[in-house]
Amino acid sequence: MPVEYPELVIKYDGTLLAGVDEVGRGPLIGAVVAAAVILDPARPVDGLGDSKMLTSARREHLAEEIRDKALAFAVAEASALEIDELNIYHATHLAMRRAIDALKPSAEYLLVDGNRLPGHHVPGQAVVKGDARHPAIGAASILAKVARDAQMLTLHERFPDYGFARHKGYPTPEHLAALERLGPLSEHRRTFAPVKRQLELF
Repeated sequence: MPVEYPELVIKYDGTLLAGVDEVGRGPLIGAVVAAAVILDPARPVDGLGDSKMLTSARREHLAEEIRDKALAFAVAEASALEIDELNIYHATHLAMRRAIDALKPSAEYLLVDGNRLPGHHVPGQAVVKGDARHPAIGAASILAKVARDAQMLTLHERFPDYGFARHKGYPTPEHLAALERLGPLSEHRRTFAPVKRQLELF
């Protein structure tokens, strides 16, 4: 029998089912971060869901609980350089495969947020808006978001004039104005249009 969740039927009943999600496709700077999580049915984590809908404090609390209770979890990334070399689509799937490969024990089935699988040998299915539809994907979303936000806070400490603590690298008016005023950093994604335009001027 398939395992049923609201609006979602999982065509697999194995216990080592990993949720996979990414954060950071849209920003102009830094890595794209992916996470994979195998939850423990005997130790559920309440309140899992789309990380974007949670406060920072709530994400931090849930991330700690996920790391404590999950059967396995892993966070991996593809760098800004890899994004520029591969493009963001392929770099995102690279980060996902790295996270899946790092799981111990290994996953037997994958639930991947989005509409495409990352090309891993472990079977699975893509789930559109999966972070709000399955707890394992929601858990992965939270771990990836917490990890990427931490990277942006570290970058903010080094370059406070860019405002990374506030916009997390996304192309907000503040970030675009800082790019125009100060120029791109080495961590910026050089193939992304706003960065590419400024590189031509500096």
